[in-house]
Amino acid sequence: MDEYEFECYVKAGKIASSVKKFCSEIVKDGVKLLYIAESVEGKIRELGGDVAFPVNLSIDEIAAHYTPIPNDDKVASGLLKIDIGVCVDGFIADFAVCFDLTDDGKYGEMIKLNKKVLQSVMDFANVDMVVKDVGEIATGVLEEFNDENDTNYNLIHSLCGHGVDKDTIHTGLIIPNHKNNSNKNLKNMAFAVEPFVTTGIGDIYEGGGGNIYCIKRISSVRDRDARDVLKYILENYKSRPFCERWLKDAGFKKTRFVLNLLEKQGVFYHYPMLIEKTKGVVSQVENSFVIFGEKVVCFTE
Repeated sequence: MDEYEFECYVKAGKIASSVKKFCSEIVKDGVKLLYIAESVEGKIRELGGDVAFPVNLSIDEIAAHYTPIPNDDKVASGLLKIDIGVCVDGFIADFAVCFDLTDDGKYGEMIKLNKKVLQSVMDFANVDMVVKDVGEIATGVLEEFNDENDTNYNLIHSLCGHGVDKDTIHTGLIIPNHKNNSNKNLKNMAFAVEPFVTTGIGDIYEGGGGNIYCIKRISSVRDRDARDVLKYILENYKSRPFCERWLKDAGFKKTRFVLNLLEKQGVFYHYPMLIEKTKGVVSQVENSFVIFGEKVVCFTE
């Protein structure tokens, strides 16, 4: 990592901070998910950033990987997670917030716990931290909270924090939210910490596609429309995820046909929705960090 890369992360994080505040202004029960996604993505661009991946809007037991399609009529309700990525020259700030949209605020306690887990990692962050520190902290905070409040919340073990890099949302670095033995040092890295808390058993399964895609492999494509879409994705998003809404906005026709064709040919990967196995409600918060030299910055706060 060099100074320029560090500064790009910081700039992306400043945009992220403004977008967080913007979310709290527009998110209400009954508001269309399409409006939220397009508004958030528009705000990122307005503030001078690029959208690193389609805004994820996941409700209740769905933990991740849903973005609205064009003309989507689904609305915000229950416990809504919003996972957002901002990039500056490809360097990514990954963060998530969640909202309890119930009339009685029944998920407030779980969100409070989730935020406490993340804040405890933020308070601990230092130049010598290693991967296992995150899991130790997250597990300790959860267990203490359950003991003190006679609750039975769980962390979703298979959903972890991760490294971020230029045009790469998930590097090979995995940062579990549970106890582990990894002494991998996090110096000179950018990474995201994203604990998921649930009322369920803490495991997930893959559901149907959530309308988010990425390039899986590059191969020859016979259909001309599909070739044009593939070329556009490579030029504009590289390895970053994308969605049908963006193709429609770019003026492409037959987008559903093209996406299905390229998915069937193994060129595009369609991210499945991740759903809690026992249909327990899931909350999520996330921040990104960078350790550069002696600087330790939570740059999305």
